[in-house]
Order: sequence, then C-alpha cells, then structure tokens
Amino acid sequence: MNARKKVAFYTLGCKLNFSETSTIARRFNDEGFDRIDFSEKADIYVINTCSVTENADKRFKTIVKQAQKANPEAFIAAIGCYAQLKPQELADVNGVDLVLGATEKFKITDYLNDLSKNDFGKIHSCEIEEADFYVGSYSIGDRTRAFLKVQDGCDYKCTFCTIPLARGISRSDSMENVLKNAREISEQNIKEIVLTGVNIGDYGKGEFGNKKHEHTFLDLVKELDKVDGIERLRISSIEPNLLKNETIELVSKSRAFVPHFHMPLQSGNNDILKHMKRRYNKELYFDRVSKIKEVMPNACIGVDVIVGFPGETDEHFLETYNFLNELDISYLHVFTYSERDDTEAAIMEGVVPMNVRNKRSKMLRGLSVKKRRAFYESQLGSTKTVLFESENKEGYIHGFTENYVKVKSPWNPELVNTLHEVELTKIDDDGLVRFEFTEVFSK
Repeated sequence: MNARKKVAFYTLGCKLNFSETSTIARRFNDEGFDRIDFSEKADIYVINTCSVTENADKRFKTIVKQAQKANPEAFIAAIGCYAQLKPQELADVNGVDLVLGATEKFKITDYLNDLSKNDFGKIHSCEIEEADFYVGSYSIGDRTRAFLKVQDGCDYKCTFCTIPLARGISRSDSMENVLKNAREISEQNIKEIVLTGVNIGDYGKGEFGNKKHEHTFLDLVKELDKVDGIERLRISSIEPNLLKNETIELVSKSRAFVPHFHMPLQSGNNDILKHMKRRYNKELYFDRVSKIKEVMPNACIGVDVIVGFPGETDEHFLETYNFLNELDISYLHVFTYSERDDTEAAIMEGVVPMNVRNKRSKMLRGLSVKKRRAFYESQLGSTKTVLFESENKEGYIHGFTENYVKVKSPWNPELVNTLHEVELTKIDDDGLVRFEFTEVFSK
C-alpha cells in the first residue's frame, strides 16, 4: 500500500488568498494527500502568490529556497496573482516545476500525475478574459476566524492596480452558496467569519454569469445576519463609494456584524484621487466616516493610504496627512507606491524620488501609531467581548474585541477560540491592552 503524499502550502497576500489556499488544500485532502506545515518535509509545496506590492514579488524566491531546503526533491508549484501576471518569471526561478494561472489553480491536482522534478517550470495559464467564472472558497482550520470569499475580480480601472489583470472581471458567488458556506463554517465551532473578496461592495454583479446585480451587498449583509451559529461577522476592506448608509445603519443594529470597517482612502487630495481613477472624493470619504461614528461611536475604522504616487507634491501629501490627522479613524495601512508593469501610473510624469516616498511613509506610520493609541485609550473602562486566538506568543495569548482592539493575557490554552466579556483596563508599552474578566463563563 502506497503511503499518502504530503503537501504543504505557503500563502502570500490578502485574506482572499488565504480563503482560496484553504479550499485548494481541502481538495488535496479529498485526493488522498496529507497537509503538513511548510517547514516540514513535503512531497509537494504550493505557494499562493501575491503581486500587490513589490515586496511580495521578491519574497517568492526566498520561499522557494525554504521549500528546497526542507526537501530538495520536492515538487514546487506556484499559483495566484503573480503566477497569472508573470508566469514566465516564476517558471524561471530555480526549483519551480509548475505555474498555474487564475483559472487553473483550482484544478491543480489535475496537473500532478507526475511529481518528477522538471528541468524547466511548466506554465498553464489563461488569458485573463477567460477568468469569467466563479469558484467559491473559505478558510477553515487555519485560524480562529474563517475568511469567506463572496466576490472575485474587479471592474474598476485604478491606475496603480494590477488586480483586474490578475483576477479578471467582477463576479460574485450566489447568495445560496454564500449562505451554505457560512452554515458549514458555523458547524465547525468557528466564532467569527470575515467576508472577503477583491471588491466586496460590488457583490451581486455576475452572480449568475451576467453583469446585472441579482442581489446587492446590503442584501448579503441582511441574509448573513440571520444565519444561526455565527457569533461574529466582520466586513473586510470595502470601497467607500460602495459602503451605503443603509449598510452602515444595518450593521449598527445587527445581531452578528461587528463595528469595524476598513475603507481604502489612498489619498486625501482630490487631484491625486482623480489621477488614481478612484470613484470618490475626500468629501464622500469624510461623510462615510462621520456616518459610521454617528451610529457607532465606538466603531474601529481602518484606512489604506498610498504615498509617493506620481505627481504627489509636498502640498498634496501634507493635505493627506492633515486630513487623516483630523479624521476620526483608528489605524492606517500605509503603502509606499511602487511602479507595476502594465499600469497607467507606471508611465505617468512626476515620479516621486524613493527617499521622499520613504519619508512620507514613515510620517504616516507614525500617525497610525498615534491614532491607534488614541482609539485604544478611548476604549479604556469599557466592557467588550474578546475572541481569543490560538497562538502562544512569548507566553501571552492575544485576542480582539468586536471593535478590533487587540488585547493580551498570560497564555492559557483554555481560552483558545472562546469569547469572554472583559473590562479594558490598561495599555501596555507594546500598545496592547490588558483587561479584567467580567464573567466566568464563555461562549
């Protein structure tokens, strides 16, 4: 009797990638493979790539070397966004045997009849126009919370972004299948589901293979809120122009949706937003933040921002900095602009020197620390519900409140994947919050 082959996965990038890796891993299990940790000796290593930032591209070679060190004879496959955008680059990396594009990655086991090492990486990729069908995914077993994919692709034409080239047109899972997946997740004793996609506010477009919206994101939120067994639902990044007031109102009264929003701003200057081809201005963004805080004063609001976009002057940047400084937000994700092939921005005039980009990035990262601390301080003395994570980090267990305050406590394995009411009492030197339990029993 042949021993079961072992497969290991490494995921770069976003929550969407994690949901797809988990789904692909379950298919390997169905085909008779055992999943093991990436650091162990596997027969196959699958690397799910990202190409949002330059760093994600560079990390790929390092990860391949890690796999080769664990098992020099292992079969190495690359999938994901970078594999779709630049398949030949990945195939040329020493040790890579197989590269699969946007549609092929979900059929990876069909390409594994022969696990012999190849002299050259074999490429199977489609034209991105062919990525017009939807494959549902969700992560389970990897983390305390599950990532539930509800949408894929994007019809926006932002001048800095390669995602439409990597993932194709906007398309959605059917409402029926999303609810089915949510129920499957809830049956696994997972307390929190994070909705994910490329442009989740566009949910409903392409739901049944057409361009029309059969349902809206608001419809999705309403129906998911009715699913029994889910303690928490969290919305991942959503475009401000697609986060409607009705959705904000619904979340504020929701049974399960938590008061946490992440909205990309990218720039606080309207001229730069136009050059980026964003579909809103700073005034609309301000209105969205104001509406959230009006109905959910304790809501956590995260912001994506890009520094060093072509044409961004010192005045433009200071306008962004001041806008964010005055805005009632909780933290920033700061991205230093990097030129991406086949994007409009890559050939724009007004290139910002890298040292200037780095200086601006450092300033906004400092502002993020200030904003997060101020938000945490505003929550001291309040009673919140914490979902504890599963990892022991230097003798501490960490968790998040419903409004995304990160807390710490001495390691106790009995707390893993449990919900507890706590009173937030003190901010530590590392910026995390300590607490006192207010109840004995957990969910």
